[in-house]
Amino acid sequence: MPEMDLLPATRRALLHRIATAQAEGRAPSLVAAVLRDGSPVWTGARGLVDGRPPTTDTQYRIGSLTKTFVAVLVMRLRDEGRLDLADPLGTHLPAAPAGTAGVTVAQLLAHTAGLASETPVPWWERTDGGVRPELADILAADGVKHPAGRLFHYSNPGFALLGALVEQLRGKPLEQVLAEEILAPLGMTRTSLLPQAPHADGWAVHPWADVLLPEPATDTGRMAPAGQLWSTVDDLCRFAAFLAKGDPAVLAEATLTQMRTPAAPMDGPAWDLTYGLGLQLKNDHGRLLSGHTGSMPGFLCTLWVAPADRLGGVVFANTTSGISIGGVCADLVRITAEHEPRIPDAWAPLASYDPALLDLVGPWYWGPGALVIRLRAEGDLELAPLPGPGRGSRLKAQADGTWLGLDGYYAGETLRAVRDADGAVTHLDLGSFVLTRQPYGSDTVPGGVDPLGWRGGPA
Repeated sequence: MPEMDLLPATRRALLHRIATAQAEGRAPSLVAAVLRDGSPVWTGARGLVDGRPPTTDTQYRIGSLTKTFVAVLVMRLRDEGRLDLADPLGTHLPAAPAGTAGVTVAQLLAHTAGLASETPVPWWERTDGGVRPELADILAADGVKHPAGRLFHYSNPGFALLGALVEQLRGKPLEQVLAEEILAPLGMTRTSLLPQAPHADGWAVHPWADVLLPEPATDTGRMAPAGQLWSTVDDLCRFAAFLAKGDPAVLAEATLTQMRTPAAPMDGPAWDLTYGLGLQLKNDHGRLLSGHTGSMPGFLCTLWVAPADRLGGVVFANTTSGISIGGVCADLVRITAEHEPRIPDAWAPLASYDPALLDLVGPWYWGPGALVIRLRAEGDLELAPLPGPGRGSRLKAQADGTWLGLDGYYAGETLRAVRDADGAVTHLDLGSFVLTRQPYGSDTVPGGVDPLGWRGGPA
């Protein structure tokens, strides 16, 4: 790990937060890290594992954070053209249990497929995977609980199906695909399906007494994609850096941006948590965090990244309950952001650009609504309302001379510059909306413009 470089007051505040969480939550041990610009800048530990404080190389079970690894593998298949997110599961997985063949890959990733939250008895997290040897065994006959696509309903069997989908399309065991496509490229040498020393043991803490009960460390078999993995702070910091910025060896940043776009219904008007494609999304005091929480008997885990702040956090504890681990991890990110706000990159002019782009920048009008287009770094355009609220988007140049919306209302829409016979831009076409240099200032506005033009009010 690199030398710590946070300010002393920041380090003390972070230590105080995890110390409070470990003591009040009565966790046998807790270990955490904060990363900035893709590198760890602080680690802390409380409690003991085998008589010593845990280190950043101590394995803990990460529970449902496993789902994000599976989602990355699915998105790699999508980016390769092996599947489409709109594909029904049964198109690629003939052995899908009854009632699940028609749900789509996207619905499974976003927990909107309507499948049961858990498997039939017995409790899958505490029993050997041999109890349910076949894929059909992970869902009961009434395993479809809601119409597909209607609402968010978290489903562990749903991600077991996605893991089976990866194995089907790759023709390899999930463990091998995971190692080849994520762990090796990211240098994650201490992440595995089964524990490898040094690792923490999982404990349940009695609710009314300071005594412990060992929890089983089972191999969950076909349910492994829902929560089987073990990892370390070191490894999850590498994974967090990847989730924040992407890695061409694993997934492009644009795909990760899509994964952290809400794909499930919001939880009320002032939402706290929602779900993207295999990523949980948390609104923490206006700061968008993405990542995942995790729990298995004896273990709690959370990883959050805040790309806008270039920050991330990881927290492990070896207790079944008692700590809001997702809140602790969010607090570590918030404390760092508030104590040491990100220093903006120094402004610098573009090294090169197409002078013709200057024809597109400046004010435009959608009817009477004022907009502005700016030329940004890497040749992207930025469309923003001017002034006040309105629709905006970042736009990426395409090979055919058009521009593709990357986010906001115009995500996926095309902007086209329309030119006259002399090559001068007359107006812009944005998904059929006409943008003009003056409010309703072009004869190309659909429906025409009143021939008398703008006028004063009645006397």
